[in-house]
Amino acid sequence: MAAARRAQLVLGHLAGAAPGPGAALRAVPCSGGPPRAASPDDVVVVHGRRTAIGRARRGGFKDTTPDELLAAVMTAVLQDVNLRPEMLGDICVGNVLQPGAGALIARVAQFLRVETMSLRSANNPGDISSNMMDNPKARDCLIPMGITSENVAEKFGVSRKKQDAFALASQQKAAKAQQMGLFKTEIVPVKTTVADSDGNKKTITVHQDEGIRPSTTLEGLAKLKPAFKEDGSTTAGNASQVSDGAAAVLLAKRSKAAQLGLPVLGVLRSFAVVGVPPDVMGIGPAYAIPVAVEKAGLTLNDIDIYEINEAFASQAVYCVEKLGIPMEKVNPLGGAIALGHPLGCTGARQVVTLLNELKRRGKRAYGVVSMCIGTGMGAAAVFEYPGK
Repeated sequence: MAAARRAQLVLGHLAGAAPGPGAALRAVPCSGGPPRAASPDDVVVVHGRRTAIGRARRGGFKDTTPDELLAAVMTAVLQDVNLRPEMLGDICVGNVLQPGAGALIARVAQFLRVETMSLRSANNPGDISSNMMDNPKARDCLIPMGITSENVAEKFGVSRKKQDAFALASQQKAAKAQQMGLFKTEIVPVKTTVADSDGNKKTITVHQDEGIRPSTTLEGLAKLKPAFKEDGSTTAGNASQVSDGAAAVLLAKRSKAAQLGLPVLGVLRSFAVVGVPPDVMGIGPAYAIPVAVEKAGLTLNDIDIYEINEAFASQAVYCVEKLGIPMEKVNPLGGAIALGHPLGCTGARQVVTLLNELKRRGKRAYGVVSMCIGTGMGAAAVFEYPGK
């Protein structure tokens, strides 16, 4: 197919040169207050784009393969900044439950995240050895994510009412952002083919997130049955959606960006990864965020926007309350409950949304991107938007 062919052509340019001494990128801590002098060693975000997020198994990307999504965002990022593929020095791809052998295609994009839940899902994880059940640590990896949500709700007292209220807010913020056209600058329209139940195919262009439900109400959410436990509180309405999508973020050293005349959308100031108990993995951001913020020389109050992944409303509510973050700073354009949650796409999608929103606001500001990780971890990064 044409998209795969484009990806293969790009791949041919990506041999790359062996890095010289001191060539590695690093996060440079910053201090609060007046802007710090720019360093040539700063890690900067040059640009980022994403696809619209489709509804798995029934949305616009249900018949679209990962290489097509990769090709779309890869091509858009490079074309937008007029960068030749042979200038790329390293590639990192995040994907979860990718179908097929697909390892080679992972080299077609700079700091790409992609997931296609239509072709592989948590309900179809593949073969798992029975020996995993004999090892307690390995067994932790098999805890269903929905059960970890229930564990968080029960252990930390996050009520169904709070979860539904958070979910409603996510839907309302995302619906407003979509209506105002705030996602248009970050979304790459993707032309693809979709087949109906009779096998009839047609060509469509997916250019808008499919999971946003403007008509969501608290009353409607309250009617939904628990999805993972008979007496549970996690439902299809207050949990993230199963989705298809991809995002790409292009990083560079500031000195290299200046040399090539590339723009600076944001600056990576710090990052942190922490461990938490696997059975309550969703609390990870509450512990990763303070570490990342402290490493950046900032306080929680210095952060203007927090992008906290909404795997489940239970864990998102816990993290917000644990950190004492004002709700108006959290996911101002909505999160995964409304937009969708392509698993390997989380970090890059959040970075794209965060920095575009800070750019829209126009002034120097700080933002945090954070997420929980299924095996019992949390990750967070602090970005600075330098201002116009």
